[in-house]
Amino acid sequence: MKTLAALLLASSALLPFTAQAAEVPMAADAGGDAGADAGEGVDRRTIVVTGQLESYRADTAAGVKAPTPLIDVPQSVTVLTREQIDDQGVTQLTDALRYVPGVVLAQGEGNRDQIVLRGQNTTADFFLNGLRDDTQYYRSLYNIDHVEVLRGANALLFGRGGGGGVINRVRKTASLAGQSVGASAAVGTFGDFALAADLNSPLSQTVGARLNGTYEEFDNHRQDFHGRFIGVNPTLAFAPSSDTRIDLSYNYDDDRRTADRGVPSLAGKPLEGYRDTFFGRKDTNIAAVKAHIAEARLTQQLADSLTLTVAGQYSHTDKYYGNIFPAHAVDAATRTVELSAYNNASVRESWIGQANLTWQGRTGPIGHTVIAGIEGSDQATDARRSEGVFTGGKSTAVVALADQLAIPAITFGAPSRSTHSKVQTFSAYVQDQIELAPFLQIVGGVRYDSFKIRADNLLNSTSAGRTDHKWSPRAGVIVKPRKNVSLYGSYTKSFLPQSGDQFSALDATQATLAPEEFRNLEVGAKWDVTPALALTAAAYRLDRENSRFNDPVTGLPQLSGKTRTRGIELSATGKILPQWQVSLGYALQDGKVRSSTTAAPAGRSLALLPESQISLWTRYDVTDKLGLGLGVTHQSSAYTTVSNTVTLPAWTRVDTAVFYNLTKAVSVQLNVNNLLNEQYFPTAHTDNNISTAQPRSARLTVRMGF
Repeated sequence: MKTLAALLLASSALLPFTAQAAEVPMAADAGGDAGADAGEGVDRRTIVVTGQLESYRADTAAGVKAPTPLIDVPQSVTVLTREQIDDQGVTQLTDALRYVPGVVLAQGEGNRDQIVLRGQNTTADFFLNGLRDDTQYYRSLYNIDHVEVLRGANALLFGRGGGGGVINRVRKTASLAGQSVGASAAVGTFGDFALAADLNSPLSQTVGARLNGTYEEFDNHRQDFHGRFIGVNPTLAFAPSSDTRIDLSYNYDDDRRTADRGVPSLAGKPLEGYRDTFFGRKDTNIAAVKAHIAEARLTQQLADSLTLTVAGQYSHTDKYYGNIFPAHAVDAATRTVELSAYNNASVRESWIGQANLTWQGRTGPIGHTVIAGIEGSDQATDARRSEGVFTGGKSTAVVALADQLAIPAITFGAPSRSTHSKVQTFSAYVQDQIELAPFLQIVGGVRYDSFKIRADNLLNSTSAGRTDHKWSPRAGVIVKPRKNVSLYGSYTKSFLPQSGDQFSALDATQATLAPEEFRNLEVGAKWDVTPALALTAAAYRLDRENSRFNDPVTGLPQLSGKTRTRGIELSATGKILPQWQVSLGYALQDGKVRSSTTAAPAGRSLALLPESQISLWTRYDVTDKLGLGLGVTHQSSAYTTVSNTVTLPAWTRVDTAVFYNLTKAVSVQLNVNNLLNEQYFPTAHTDNNISTAQPRSARLTVRMGF
């Protein structure tokens, strides 16, 4: 609370910034209803963009903190619009990210979102409306307008981490423009289903309210798997004048599901023939989380070219998960597998405050888009872990392979780890995008971060702490031979303290280590072929120093020196024809360890980094009522961990969809996933926690909106 209050006061110091410079009108943001709902009916669109887009293409991204068109942003950015998310029939974040080139889904031990961006594995580089949302849990999309993927080191905009990129979800907000009602119901072939509602109503000319809610039950091909999710998100909007808007939001998520860590390996490959077999117990493998997130945001139009945004967020998450999982590869001679177990409980409370000033103007013949801001946070985490004890007091259990495993009863002993950690941060940043000529822009900026962590080991009454002061620069150049074509080059730098991306513990050794560093060099080209269709290409080199890897057996992090990832990313997004939309992506990438350590010798390949990825989703509207959809995802082979001893074979998946409008207000769609019933292994957590793909399945959805 103190951090937020300080930021609200400090934001006033930003008001005079650039106030003496000549002003020009701010460019309008793409789509959305957040900025269009002024009390006097004046359309002043703000940096935070909400509202449904009418295609798969977006012109801007809220995550860049300025109304800069994507064609002028010197980095690779993908925006998943609400329309594309709905057409694919997905409700969870990771399902939507399958169609983003360069994003690889990790298993997350069956209890959280975890991804690999440009070879960098993360559980923490997630944001909600530009504010950090780093708790380890699954994120639903029921209340989300669109999802932004910003690749490369992003410390200037987002602070620590983000070495390979960040995921920013933009929440739906209340609209004062008019009343609307939306609802959907979906059911799948495994008995899974989802119900959702989206209600918006102006309460007066200056006040609006919106309520999003969902209830979802999960099921799939895996034995004993089940889960359910409850989400409620009321929002209020106040627009006392055409220049002022206040948004208030409260988000409650209640998620409980089976924690499934897949199958073990055999002879360097995933174990085949046990696609549905659950290597756990339904009374033990439980992942449960309750999350409360409250946000307040003020957007103040100080002038036509000057906007101040002040935001504060409070979050409280209470999480528990228990695991029984394969600890080693299958013994080929005895056809047995050794199981291990542990549970983990954590409570996290976070305060974040942020103030951001955006100015667009000119100093003589030179144009400027300036962002300047401050951010502070205060986060406390209590975490506890206990090891599993099987029959006879043993820490492991050996069971024979079978379609249904006979797993002995288990209890959990006294805590093997109990910690209390506290993280406090303060940041200040400034960036100027300078238009020297209509065909030439340069970008320069820097961020200062003060990062302080203290962790108490409650079992042995020891403590450790560290404070880092880091500068994160950003530089770029954009050349525009034509108005709708840009060529760019950029350099960005980021850092990550050595206590892992969750900061739940810090020991005396970690406290002596300097943060990891990420340096991203990128060149690319962007071409807006038409106002509705955009093509992008990017080539990058990402160097990481003092890096950490997951141990191939335990999955716990270890220091491993230097790595380098290189790649090419291509995409086409938007409408080829008025009735034909496409989202096409391709990634070619290679990542290697560059320095030998006890964890990995030089030359090893990075984990979960396939050489090539192809993603295609397209929709063609045959008539005003009938539409057809096709999705193809391909991933070449990849190693499960840096041990490079277990390989995930290459795979290709085909999805289809049929859309039909019964009336102007009611539509139905049928999504068929894995149409060819491909049996593959999409991801892993360790060499012996390997996920199996869901077989052919269908999902029928009915939507209503008026």
